[in-house]
Amino acid sequence: MVRVMASGVFDLLHSGHLHFLEEARKLGDELVVVVATDKTVREKKHEPITNEEMRLKMVAALRPVDLAVLGKEGDMFEIVAELKPDIIALGFDQLHDINQIEGLLAEKGINAKVVRLTQLNDDLSGTRRIIKKIIDWHMFNERMKKVEK
Repeated sequence: MVRVMASGVFDLLHSGHLHFLEEARKLGDELVVVVATDKTVREKKHEPITNEEMRLKMVAALRPVDLAVLGKEGDMFEIVAELKPDIIALGFDQLHDINQIEGLLAEKGINAKVVRLTQLNDDLSGTRRIIKKIIDWHMFNERMKKVEK
């Protein structure tokens, strides 16, 4: 049994997330997804739009996902050691260096291969793209209201 681990924020679920998880699932027999905690998201990226419980529930409901767990704060390798994946799938936009991660895994005695997955080219395949489209739509509607007056 090959266990694949994927991780992320999964703030506003979109087609890019689904593509990432579908591709990760193809790498093995079981896909375990680690959803970042609110604290981790705040420290590493931004204020989360949806809370960790909601994000965890949404990811767990996705067809490619066998198990979704909430991440741990601090040492990111703690959850990896606990889950014991054979493969760690990285999204195309996750800023981790594969060689650095593999070196740190080896130092910690964790035998896992790291694989970077491909990008989905879709106009709404990213959280920031979705937010921008909503803002643009709102601004357009505001301008139209002014024109109508």
